[in-house]
Amino acid sequence: QVQLVESGGGLVQAGGSLRLSCAASGRTFSSSTMGWFRQAPGKEREFVAAISYRTSYADSVKGRFTISRDNAKNTVYLQMNSLKFEDTAVYYCAFGSGLSSSLPLPTTYDYWGQGTQVTVSS
Repeated sequence: QVQLVESGGGLVQAGGSLRLSCAASGRTFSSSTMGWFRQAPGKEREFVAAISYRTSYADSVKGRFTISRDNAKNTVYLQMNSLKFEDTAVYYCAFGSGLSSSLPLPTTYDYWGQGTQVTVSS
C-alpha cells in the first residue's frame, strides 16, 4: 500500500503562485512515476504534470507549472506560477509503480491522494 498526502492548496489571486506537495509512504519512491491531475466542478479529471525518468506537462500549464521530486523526502512538488481562474480545481497526486513513459494516462497510476483544493480568484 502507498499513502499519499497532498498539501499546499488554497486561495490565490490570478497571477499568483502556489506550491503543492505530495508526500508518499509505503513503497519505493525513487523508482516510481509521480503525477498530478486535477478536476474542476462539472468536468472530468485531467492530466496536469508527471515525472518519471522525464517530465510531461499538459499544454494548458506548460511554461507556468513545474513538477519536481525530492527522493530523500519521498515528496513530489508542483510549483504553479501565473495562475489563472481556469486553474481552479481539486488537485490530486498519483503514484505509479516503476518508471513509466505513459505519463498522462490515469491507468499508469496505482494510488491516488485525497486531493487538495486550489481556488484562483479573478
